[in-house]
Amino acid sequence: MKKLMMMCAALALMVSPVMAADTATAEKNIVETAVGAGSFKTLVAAVKAAGLVEALSGKGPLTVFAPTDEAFAKLPKGTVESLLKPENKAKLVAILKYHVVAGDYPAAKVLQSDELKTLEGQSLAVSSNDGGAFVNKSKIVKTDIDCSNGVIHVIDSVLMPN
Repeated sequence: MKKLMMMCAALALMVSPVMAADTATAEKNIVETAVGAGSFKTLVAAVKAAGLVEALSGKGPLTVFAPTDEAFAKLPKGTVESLLKPENKAKLVAILKYHVVAGDYPAAKVLQSDELKTLEGQSLAVSSNDGGAFVNKSKIVKTDIDCSNGVIHVIDSVLMPN
């Protein structure tokens, strides 16, 4: 319990500047917020290529673990380009849905979970240690970016379903 409280306090410190900067984004949906942030260009392009803009702009609530452009850059060379091809749309949709959880999961609620079931069907393992909070092996680097239809948590690597 003490460890959970320490992690919540640490996440609150990470969230404070984000919340102050992103309070206005609560009027925007998840896609509009991602577009406006400027650090999710690859994710937005993938969402468009997968035909998921409408789904991520809908009522929700949804929780998105959003990899940054830098996270996509960590993938092997050519991976993103290959995934964006029309013939790989099903695989791209599966990968993107693996980053989305139905429901509103602010950071504190994420940390109370051992795993979260994704829209893709598989679950993400949630863990924390002195180095931070993680979904699978991806570090959560920013939390609780409120949107009109859910919340975004920024992660440092792309999650891949099995």
